[in-house]
Amino acid sequence: MLRSLEALNSERDADFDRLTRIAASLFGAKFALLPLLDDERQWFRSCFGVDNLHGSEVEASFCAYTIAQPSAEPLVVLDTSKDARFEGNPFVQGWPGVRFYAGAPVVVRGQRLGSLCVLDTEPRSAVDPNQLTQLVDLAGVVSSLLLLKDEARVRARTAAALIREEWRHALTLEAGKVGSWVWDVPSGELTCNDTFRRMYGLPDTGPVKAREVFEALHPSDQDRVQREITTSLEEGTDFNAEARSADATRWLAMRGRVYQRDANGQPLVMMGASTDISENKLSAENTRLLLRELNHRVKNTLAMIQSVARQTVRQNPDPNSFIDAFSGRLKTISDAHVLLANRDWSGVTMYEVVESQFGPRFLEQPDRAEVKGENIMLPADHALGLGLILHELTTNTHRYGAWATENGVVDLEWRITDEPVRGLALSWRERGGPQVTKPKEYGLGARLIERSLAKVLDSKVDLEFNPTGVRASIWLPLPSQP
Repeated sequence: MLRSLEALNSERDADFDRLTRIAASLFGAKFALLPLLDDERQWFRSCFGVDNLHGSEVEASFCAYTIAQPSAEPLVVLDTSKDARFEGNPFVQGWPGVRFYAGAPVVVRGQRLGSLCVLDTEPRSAVDPNQLTQLVDLAGVVSSLLLLKDEARVRARTAAALIREEWRHALTLEAGKVGSWVWDVPSGELTCNDTFRRMYGLPDTGPVKAREVFEALHPSDQDRVQREITTSLEEGTDFNAEARSADATRWLAMRGRVYQRDANGQPLVMMGASTDISENKLSAENTRLLLRELNHRVKNTLAMIQSVARQTVRQNPDPNSFIDAFSGRLKTISDAHVLLANRDWSGVTMYEVVESQFGPRFLEQPDRAEVKGENIMLPADHALGLGLILHELTTNTHRYGAWATENGVVDLEWRITDEPVRGLALSWRERGGPQVTKPKEYGLGARLIERSLAKVLDSKVDLEFNPTGVRASIWLPLPSQP
């Protein structure tokens, strides 16, 4: 019990010191003590007349006899030197030479924990009963004080725990960017945290009215939110709505529930939370845009594949020949798709398109190809179309052109033009290969380059079959720079 009351500390307590001083004055005694006992020692919670007394063994305690009495009456010893219980006590035999003792038990929650006692160095012949009654009353005050101080400590700890929990809750809401609110429905006032105020652009201090929160929403969303609120208040369903801020720069998600109603079922208190879902909305919108873009790209790619397949099968009706001719073109489209998908279809660089046909070391080993040009970013359609063009040119030069010999070289160069509009001018020139003669009829690759792909890309492609090597001039329109 004593440890639960935290009554065994040695700090001075002015309240208890006042009571021991009153008790000593009441009896005209030199000393007054407030000893509390545990199993092994007595602890002096307050001392009057001595300053260096903190505690002693239970065997030396007068108080132990006081609380051991069958009744709750005070214990009075007129001359301790003649009492068999105390004549050998060290406080009787030695300092301070106690001869008179009177003590009343201190009782807390039905348990005797100690006593309030007065002591003197001179024996007495009698004690006034009124003094003993007042000593018992003072001991009762001590009991009440111990209980009140314990309850105050418990309340303080509880309050501190609640404050810590409130701070933890507030920090959690702050970290999660959650605006919490409590709506007193009859008065129309809201109690809310700082996050909620910032979220709705409300003043940092002062009362918040429900109408101010509605006015902080976009005019087009206010009626819908009001209907959701009304339904929740009337039917008891959870309030759940999403709305834009008044300036349409943010999206806010609102959740709430009625937690208290009066005897007639009218709502009194509604509690809830709001979160900023702008990033989620933006992400969802970006996903929708990406899916629409992907759908558009896939349709264009399928149309391109269908056109290539149709022309390939016309040129190569034999299944084996068709597979050989078509698989390379299909792989080129597939590789371009992989590059574009890795970049969310934002485009690929010029070097990546060239690398897909020339190999990854085309810059480090320029013995068979000399490439010059800025590593610009190409839009998705341009990357697909230009990849196919380079595929047809490299396939042709491997079979019949510069790379069909050991010394042939391909010069690939491009630059940005501004007339008549911004575009990419690319030049392909073969040299050092076998002598070239212009074919009487273009093959499929030449037709893909000069006709079909030119239409798809809205570009210009000119092929020249010079005796010294094939040349191709390609122009692609590029998006205007921001």
